[in-house]
Order: sequence, then C-alpha cells, then structure tokens
Amino acid sequence: MITQLAIAGYRSLRGVTVRLSQLNIVTGANGSGKSSLYRALRLLGDVAQGRIVSSLAHEGGLQSVLWAGPEKLSRAMKRGEVPVQGTVRQEPVSLRLGFSSEDYGYAIDLGLPIPSGSRFSHDPEIKIESLWIGETMRPSNLIAERRGPGVRLRTRVSGEWRTAITQLSAFDSMMTHCADPDEGLELLALRERMRGWRFYDHFRSDTAAPARMPQVGTFTPVLASDGADLAAAIPTILEIGDGDAFDDSIADAFAGARVRIGAAFEVLMEQPGLLRPLRAAELSDGTLRYLLLVAGLLSPRPPELMILNEPESSLHPDLLPPLARLMARAARASQILVVSRSAALAEALDIEGAATRLELAKELGETIVEGGEDPRWEWPRR
Repeated sequence: MITQLAIAGYRSLRGVTVRLSQLNIVTGANGSGKSSLYRALRLLGDVAQGRIVSSLAHEGGLQSVLWAGPEKLSRAMKRGEVPVQGTVRQEPVSLRLGFSSEDYGYAIDLGLPIPSGSRFSHDPEIKIESLWIGETMRPSNLIAERRGPGVRLRTRVSGEWRTAITQLSAFDSMMTHCADPDEGLELLALRERMRGWRFYDHFRSDTAAPARMPQVGTFTPVLASDGADLAAAIPTILEIGDGDAFDDSIADAFAGARVRIGAAFEVLMEQPGLLRPLRAAELSDGTLRYLLLVAGLLSPRPPELMILNEPESSLHPDLLPPLARLMARAARASQILVVSRSAALAEALDIEGAATRLELAKELGETIVEGGEDPRWEWPRR
C-alpha cells in the first residue's frame, strides 16, 4: 500500500505531500487541482511503462505542465501585502514525483536539457531517480540511484555500490533498463507492482460505446480501461470471482434486478415488472456506468492500487451510497483512490468509515490540502 504521495512542480501542485490509507477520496471545488493530482499519478504509472517523457509530450511538453507561479510565495504575498511576482530562481527547473510505502520508496526528478541543435532539445530529461527501503529516504537506505546518465545499485550481499550503467539515455528510466532478477531485483519488483496499477477514467456510455455491443468473449479477470469487454468481465466474476458480491452490488443499486449475459456475450438486465430483459444498448448511461464500475471494482485479479477519476459521472444520486459500499468492499483487496467532484459520494464513503478524505483548495493559484499537515518527505537533491 502507498502510504505517502509527493508531487512538486506539476501544474498547480507546487509542492504537495499527502498520506494515504486503504480507501481514499480526493475532493474539492472545480479548479482546485483534483485532475492534476490524478494526472500526476498516471505519470508515475507511466514511469514503469517506460513512457513518461512521451506522456509529458502529449500534455504539451514539460514547459506546459510546470508550476506557473513564482518559485516561492513569501508571507507578504500570501497576506496580500505585496503582489505575487517572480523572484530570482534559486533551484533548477524541476518536476518531481514520488511515493513511498512500508517497504519501498521511489522518486523521479525531470528537468530541462542543455540547449543544443537537436530537434528534440525541448524534450524533458530524467535528472535523478532514487529507490530506497522504507518510507523516508536517507543515504543509508538507498538501494538504487540514477544521476544524469549514470546508474548505481547497492549489492545485496556486501552492501557496496556497483555501477550498472554509465550512459543511460535522458528519456529512459532506470526502472525499465536496470531491473533484473540479479542485481536489480528490487527495481524489478517495484516496476511490476507499478505496472499493475489500474486507472479508470470516464468510461464510455454513449450509444456507440463498446460496452453496449455484443462481442466474442474470453476470460477477462481485468476490465479494460474503456470498459469494452464488460460482457466478458461479468461472467468471469461470476465463474472465478465473487459472484455473490456482484449480485449483491446490483441488488443494492437496483432492487430486484439481475444481470446476466446472453449467448452472444451481450449484457442483459432483468428488472421487476418487465416481460423481457433490457439489452445493454437499452440501458441508461448511468446504469451502464454503474455496471462498469461494479465489474472494475470486483475484479477477480485485484490490483495493489486502483485509481478512479470522477466515477460519479452520469450516476443518479441514489446510486452513490451503493457505489460507496461497493468501494468499501473492494478496498478489502486493493488500495482505492477516488478523485471526485461529488460531496455526496464523499459523505457516503464517510458513512462507510475508514476512508481518508483529502480536501483540495486553491491559494494564490497553488493547490493546498485543507486541514492537514504535510507528512515528512525528503526529495533527492541534484
């Protein structure tokens, strides 16, 4: 389980560190930084996939995602005594992402390249990466470190440092190029765990949504990110997963309803008072979205971490309490982080108990976490 998440220099997140539990919900007003936090988590996941630089390019490049305010906000600026204005930069331009758990911690620092004549001279460079044992980084518990093009690993037997690579490309991560079962075992283990993180963001529910169409089905223990294989994911849950939990989640939201799958792998929903089941193409957007969330949250192959972005979209308010109960159930097997605009969903999760609520707000353009103190966090220094 991730216990701490740290982000610095990304969009409105000038410097945010939060403590996480098994079930978490991030809320706040429009523009408070919820989407930025979600995107930062996606970027962390992209490190393990070897595509963080290309993902930043899709967002417009490093210059487009960097914190746009001054490097530091003075007390006078915060009190409104002087206007917010730029100051002389003391630190290099930097986008930093990191997390830690009880066993491992990881951080990455991206910056600008030295100007050159290359067509790719505006690509961000990975300046530093660090992997350590435990929650807090210290020199004594570092086990892998990348500085510029060089990577060194601490050997497990003697504890001595060994040079692994001297010319790692600026766009490649040590997570993908130094992970091996011998000297880079910890990197390999963490990379595979990060690759298992699961993101669900805006399931399609329009009339042409893939989830509404019959399909050829195969065993599907993990619902696709777009929900296209819903009709295969549901019978997989019923056959090798927690079928009772699935039926309970449907009955909790739609009294007396039952979901089954037709011969052509088509979702069918039986409801009291109807003489025939409704096909997926006939379901409302909210009903289909709820079915997608059930299939994702009750995966027979639960991930270590599942992140849901605005799952309440298209849902009727009456469906939020059943959704909260479903999330609480799923949190028994996975760490769940929900990013939501819905105060009603947050309140429903509060009723279920044991949910950490992170309320975001804006202060002079900077995202802050209300009502909490930042946990201790140490960034690797260049």
